Amino acid sequence: MEPYWELTFDAEGDMDPAGREALIRGVVEAGLTDLVIFAHGWNNSRSLATGLYRTFFAPFPAVLAGSGATACLGYGGVIWPSMRFTDEPIPDFPQYRPALTGPGPVLEPGTLEALAAVFPGSESLLDRLAELIERQPQDPARLEEFAGLVRGLVSRSHRGAADGATDPFLHDTDPEPGRPGEPAMFSDDAATVCGCFADTLASTGMAPAGLFGGLGRLWSGALELLRQGSYWEMKRRAGTVGQSGLGPALGALAEASPDLRVHLIGHSFGGRLVAFALRGLPEPAQCVHSLTLLQGAFSHYAFAPRLPFARERSGVLHGAHRRVRGPVLCCHSRHDLALSMLYPLASRLSGDAESALGLDNPRWGAMGHDGVQAVDGTGKLTLEQALAGPLPDSGCVNVDVGAVVRRGGPPSGAHSDICHGELARLILLAGRLVR
Repeated sequence: MEPYWELTFDAEGDMDPAGREALIRGVVEAGLTDLVIFAHGWNNSRSLATGLYRTFFAPFPAVLAGSGATACLGYGGVIWPSMRFTDEPIPDFPQYRPALTGPGPVLEPGTLEALAAVFPGSESLLDRLAELIERQPQDPARLEEFAGLVRGLVSRSHRGAADGATDPFLHDTDPEPGRPGEPAMFSDDAATVCGCFADTLASTGMAPAGLFGGLGRLWSGALELLRQGSYWEMKRRAGTVGQSGLGPALGALAEASPDLRVHLIGHSFGGRLVAFALRGLPEPAQCVHSLTLLQGAFSHYAFAPRLPFARERSGVLHGAHRRVRGPVLCCHSRHDLALSMLYPLASRLSGDAESALGLDNPRWGAMGHDGVQAVDGTGKLTLEQALAGPLPDSGCVNVDVGAVVRRGGPPSGAHSDICHGELARLILLAGRLVR
């Protein structure tokens, strides 16, 4: 995949200046007509992100050559500070296979290392969390302690200001007036929250229903609380990097190379990152010609002009899809356990009046579970239909990719099963790079 550049951002969206200069200079000197930029989801290292990009982009040259395409194409990989729990399998990357740790919840060393990198200065707090998970004391006070430590780990400034100000990168839909800015999993009774997570894990086979006794069942839910707490921070960070970092960088690129066509791809929280980049794109820039969300880990109502359950409110990205001069593809799969079960549960624990509704309520759905919702004119295709083409010239299109995105065990299922030649061809079709 040459030429290739990496776009490196910190947690607040500031781009590495040397990388920014190299990208702009390289695109201009190479005379590129098209640039494909991929943003990863939850990864723990630059090497893992780069490995994903190289594997995913590998089929592109052959597909282009076979179609007789004349585009001069380059590749970009977004590097941003994210993380994954190391018990989550990644198909096609056996070197990152989870270790077998027995039937109970375990905070693995790799996960601890990743958490320490994402939350610097929290080493002693993380050591205590690991100790509690290992011991699983049969004392409600220790479960409350664990939940309190998780809540302390996720900075209050990242969950909503004390004065009620709304973090612009926190929500996928307009927050309900008068409701707390933070989800209930950070404020409700620890046993209740951990019990909700434990029950969902058991119902999907992710954890034994009768794990240990007494409070033992709740400790699997406690580990899930930590996972979801860290992912809450990743979700906010993805919005920040997209709007404050990638969006302005694309604007600078468009100014330097006005005819360049950019094609954005985002996996998981990387989907949220590239979607928020549309909100940060300078008004004159019209460089984005396609956007593809692969198992997007954000609300399926993010682009909605009105929420079906609250018509006075909207998705925070409503209208943003119109910044794309071609189609916005939302790839979804029913085999994604992370988005079909755990994402809606974490979303449901939001502290509002409808939080008692079941997980099958569409209010809690993710892009990667059932696609873009409540946006007029959104298309609906199977992968076979999409590959047969032609794709719409613009607007949102949901593509059911469950035929290929299907591998992976608990707790995330097929969430990371995205390296397929069919998906590579789909992206090239969306960008009008092949026919």
